[in-house]
Amino acid sequence: MEKLPIIDLHCDLLVYLLMNPDATPDDGAFGASLPFLKEGNVSLQVMAIFTAVEEESSKRGVAQSVLYKQMLDDYSKDISQVGAGYQVTQDPRVGMIASLESASGICNEVEPLENAFRNLDTIISNVNRLFYISFTHHTENRFGGGNYAKAGLKPDGEALLDYMGGKEIAIDLSHTSDALAHDILDYTYRKGLKVPVIASHSNFRDIWDHPRNLTRENAMEIINRGGVIGMNFLRAFLNNDEPGALLDHIRYGFDLPGGENAISFGADFFYTGDFPDPARDPYYFPVHEDATKYHALMDQLRGDLSEDQLKRLAYKNVERFIASNWT
Repeated sequence: MEKLPIIDLHCDLLVYLLMNPDATPDDGAFGASLPFLKEGNVSLQVMAIFTAVEEESSKRGVAQSVLYKQMLDDYSKDISQVGAGYQVTQDPRVGMIASLESASGICNEVEPLENAFRNLDTIISNVNRLFYISFTHHTENRFGGGNYAKAGLKPDGEALLDYMGGKEIAIDLSHTSDALAHDILDYTYRKGLKVPVIASHSNFRDIWDHPRNLTRENAMEIINRGGVIGMNFLRAFLNNDEPGALLDHIRYGFDLPGGENAISFGADFFYTGDFPDPARDPYYFPVHEDATKYHALMDQLRGDLSEDQLKRLAYKNVERFIASNWT
């Protein structure tokens, strides 16, 4: 059966390249390397700029945007920059667009807030367009609370949301505390901000009770605002013991009212070789471990989803989001 084109909303190739200077985008140690993306018929891969909460965070954020620009230049035969009007059939190369995972990548905890906007403009200049910004990662920072924190939206987070208004950059709820997700949704609504809302790489708490996963309420708010939700392949966020749980998360998403217009892929491939947590090994079930695995997963879903729904999951929902939000 012909492989459908795939759009995936999140991987961490850029930070892998930054932290491993001898690595290349062709590196077989990385689950979303170019050979895996090509074999998986990935038409568009969102490349996250990731930084932890640390002194060098903003320098590392800008540095990853430079790596993105270099990768486009050095691998122009294999990858292309995508923009408004993007459709999966237009270019045989793997399309790329950048995102920002943790706003610590534009401003550490002690820099003047003005640095955040200056660094953000530099990053956008280097990468041409940002798909989305996640304010936090797992911990708390100056913008709000991450998945394992309790803090909500802070004044610097409000200022960043104001700055994002009308700039065609989505706000990503994948790494927010419940309080931060609530506050972002409330603030953007009350202020009438034109900021799309998504979850780039999150599953569902009703299926697996984990703070990285979306509550039903937040999932429905994303759906009702025309956003997309990318299904995460990491074992810890699916079910520690059941590879088939990814199917359960996808089915649940399609059963939500309007969910068939939102559910997408956000596999969250990152380099696990230097992670110090043996309890999470393996980070991915073998059936989900790299970008060649989408189509076996699609085949498993054929008894549950129609061909049109499979196309929505593979690429159409993100195409629809791009057409609705990028000019």
